[in-house]
Amino acid sequence: MKTNWWRVALPLIVWLVIVLIPPPAGLKLNAWYYFAIFAAVVVALVLEPIPNAAVGLIGVTMAVVMGYVFAKPGDSLRWGLSGFSNSTVWLIFGAFMISLGYEKTGLGRRIALLLVRALGGKTLGLGYAITLADLAIAPGTPSNTARSAGTIYPIIRNIPPLFGSEPGPTSRKIGAYLMWTAFTATAITSSMFITSMAANPLAISLIKQGTKLDITWGMWFLGFLPMAIVLLIFAPLLVYIIYPPELKTSKEVPIWARGELNKLGTMTLKEIVMAAIVVLALTLWIFGGSLVDATTVVIIIISIMVITKILDWNDILGHKQAWNVFIWFATLVTLADGLGKVGFVTWAAKGIAGLMSGISPLVIMTILVVFFFFVHYLFASLTAHATAVLPVLLGVAVAIPGIPLLPFAMLLAYSLGVMGIISPYATGPAPIYYGCGFISRIDFWKLGFIFGVIFLIVLLGIGMPYLTSVHV
Repeated sequence: MKTNWWRVALPLIVWLVIVLIPPPAGLKLNAWYYFAIFAAVVVALVLEPIPNAAVGLIGVTMAVVMGYVFAKPGDSLRWGLSGFSNSTVWLIFGAFMISLGYEKTGLGRRIALLLVRALGGKTLGLGYAITLADLAIAPGTPSNTARSAGTIYPIIRNIPPLFGSEPGPTSRKIGAYLMWTAFTATAITSSMFITSMAANPLAISLIKQGTKLDITWGMWFLGFLPMAIVLLIFAPLLVYIIYPPELKTSKEVPIWARGELNKLGTMTLKEIVMAAIVVLALTLWIFGGSLVDATTVVIIIISIMVITKILDWNDILGHKQAWNVFIWFATLVTLADGLGKVGFVTWAAKGIAGLMSGISPLVIMTILVVFFFFVHYLFASLTAHATAVLPVLLGVAVAIPGIPLLPFAMLLAYSLGVMGIISPYATGPAPIYYGCGFISRIDFWKLGFIFGVIFLIVLLGIGMPYLTSVHV
């Protein structure tokens, strides 16, 4: 594919312009130069003059060579490679392997046919089925990557081909709608429960450290419930309106699905083994959190799939998409981590907080929540975002008289899940849905912004008055 020259030139121009501008007061030169690299990488990720994994690798390499994060070469290299040991990166890779297991055994096709037989008469019905499936397992799955990328995606990936929808020209037939609906659903459910995403317990801990406030599981759930009801009811419909599928209804499809299930016959031994493996994974994800990490579960599952011949080693070695996303996300995690290490995020947060004097407390709350939400464009990890920015904003709130601290803290915490919608690297499942090929690069960025704004409006329009009135 021929690359337009401007796609290559624009990221370089962005880098050069920032480098030529003197660093703002309070920010070290190395941090400003590092931000220039990061900004250029983000622009390149949007324009994609070369594959995204290569963009991330080049960005990390430049930062390592220049020593912007760590001056010593050895320390700089260790930082540059740190993303490749990140547990979420391996969890994403494992999700691809589980998906491949569904595909090779035929279990994914069988489950997809069952869903189509039950709800396939209307595309919107499938959207709600996917949303409810995510909601059902969210309270006990403390990893949205494990839940959505590891469980939901491998199943729904088998549905579009049943309708003749594949990545590329036919993606908008139904596949793109289903994939974006699934991604939207997991962003919502990630905010619903303390136990539905890894960043949530971290946020609770940081809030307690910074404000001495205790937020229980029940308080969290009841506080988000009014927002959750609105979002869960309308999200599949909004996707249907904003990003409509070409195929709206087909009365013949459920009949066809019933016939295809009859052709498949009873479950094969490999399907049964794969089903047992999935049940084991879900059980460990839901109940084994105190004993085994979610990423360790994925490694166990891959090992079992190899031992039982569900996958062979060549399947793993040959999965180009999985390795591509692995390198891409590992480098983005590293780059986002660098922003915190050089002090850029703390500087930006303090700078905004310094502009708050003389403003109404509720207006300050709104500004800080909006800032917290959209600054996530600078992060490839929700936990890194929470760690770097949440304590700073809580400190600002504590210092300003009149801000209702508990509602403010909860709004910040709730925003962590739904902000995962905004970019292809914003949360663990994002690279899976971005890399599946059904949603184009431009569409993913546009939809991420549109639904990010919708979620933020609900958060502020419903959540703020509700939380401030009842004080949870």
